[in-house]
Amino acid sequence: MIELRGITWDHTRGYLPLVATAQRFSELRPDIGIVWQKRSLQEFADQSLAGLAERFDLLVIDHPSIGMAGENALLVPLDERLPAAFLAEQATASVGKSHQSYFLHGHQWALAIDAAAPVSGWRPDLLAQAKASIPRTWTELLELARRGLVAIPGIPIDSLMHFFMVCVGLGEIPFSQPVGATSEEIGVKALEMLRTLAALVSPECAHRNPIRTWEHLAAGDKVCFCPFAYGYSNYSRAEFVKNPLEVGGLIAIDGRERCRSTLGGAGLAVSSRSRHVSEAVEYCEFVASPDRQRGLYFTSGGQPGHRGAWLDPETNRKSRNFFVNTLETLDEAWLRPRWNGYLDFQEMAGQVVHRYIWSGGNARDDVRQLNKLATEAIRSRRSEEEP
Repeated sequence: MIELRGITWDHTRGYLPLVATAQRFSELRPDIGIVWQKRSLQEFADQSLAGLAERFDLLVIDHPSIGMAGENALLVPLDERLPAAFLAEQATASVGKSHQSYFLHGHQWALAIDAAAPVSGWRPDLLAQAKASIPRTWTELLELARRGLVAIPGIPIDSLMHFFMVCVGLGEIPFSQPVGATSEEIGVKALEMLRTLAALVSPECAHRNPIRTWEHLAAGDKVCFCPFAYGYSNYSRAEFVKNPLEVGGLIAIDGRERCRSTLGGAGLAVSSRSRHVSEAVEYCEFVASPDRQRGLYFTSGGQPGHRGAWLDPETNRKSRNFFVNTLETLDEAWLRPRWNGYLDFQEMAGQVVHRYIWSGGNARDDVRQLNKLATEAIRSRRSEEEP
């Protein structure tokens, strides 16, 4: 018996579909057993893959980590192991840039088994009770927040993602400037806009991630709208929560086009340290296949990465049209940097943005600090590339 060990993140969406697909895979391949373990959502975003790749055969990863992982030979290049036709189908069926996000330096380092980006969500019953409408602009969002009806996830990583989103909404893609992460003018305006919003919602939002935010919305009796949080189709399913949420796209910053969110999701990769690479790759192909994605993967609580599942009438029927109502938002989502060193910047920058949004300070000084962190990370990256 060959035993593969995998590591994913701690939520029904991240854990149960892998347990279910592992069980079914082992029924088809009785010579292979797969055991899944889980880590917190924060560890999923921050934790280095180096140690995990030593201990696990299968890794569920966030795409900004592949620069470091690829350059340190931590992962198996799946393009060298999987049929070209299979990978071509995966690319064609990508939700937004999900498949592309795991391709770097000429190799496919993971399969996009899960797709996500910040979307809006609301409780239709509470919205009707409050005689409120879904906001379409930033001004309308602030008006709803003044009534105590809005919640946002505000931990450091999500605060940074909000910052990126607002910068894009103001017309500037992060890291598109010659130096730093944003221009000073756009960065200051984005921070000040988010600080204004944060002052109108509960201080508890500063400590909630997307999961806790959606849980709060689904279980509460007043707060009824979240303008942007990484979407979880689970909270739109009647078998998962008592009060299923409805979801949609993002608001527009007044006088501009609607915001574009920051791509998330998860990829399934194989550690280069695995002693059973062929078997692990076979399981990856099994999980990412179209039939599995819209079938067992979804029905066991997963949020598929395959476009066919997002367009499937049955997955949408069971999730109040979560997938078709947010697909355009994911297709438009911005792709974060993936160069080696970005994750270090992300961790430090999240603290800077979180502090300003929730405690105030000097926005211009904080943007300068963000740009200094970005410049140092990029300079370090370039130094590593020099002979």
